[in-house]
Amino acid sequence: MRTESAFFMRRWLLSRIRSAALFALLPLVGASAASAAGTGRELRIDVIGVLKNQIEAFRRDDGQAAFSFASPDVQDQYGSAKSFLNQFPTAYKAVYRPQSATFLNLAYSRGRLVQRVLLLGPDGNAVIALFPMVQMDDGTWRMDGCVLVPATGRRVENDKNSKLLG
Repeated sequence: MRTESAFFMRRWLLSRIRSAALFALLPLVGASAASAAGTGRELRIDVIGVLKNQIEAFRRDDGQAAFSFASPDVQDQYGSAKSFLNQFPTAYKAVYRPQSATFLNLAYSRGRLVQRVLLLGPDGNAVIALFPMVQMDDGTWRMDGCVLVPATGRRVENDKNSKLLG
């Protein structure tokens, strides 16, 4: 009988110690979550900034600037800013000359960070652009490709009062 009572006493004591430890660590967990949320916002701002700057470079036909926001792998694939820029007017019209852009969620897909952007193309068709992103050694982000997916298959009217990339 004494062994059973000692066993229950140890279990009770361990549960109290665990509760006290958890209670002591809660402020640290809360601070960590708040810090992670802050970095999540900063990450989103950084990624969106890269894509906004690249789209603006396309609108100016500034191939060199647009090319600078592409990852080294994409740059190797195209070889030069001129061939990179030449691909967009035909294959990526909605990215090249969007009437509007709405940045959707930033998510992880297959271990990669992907920014979704709803674009209204020059023809009035809505597409969702999926931009895989890659972080450089210096901490900056670059676009590592682009996949266009029809948004709804229906034509959408552009709101003339909305700002581009807003």
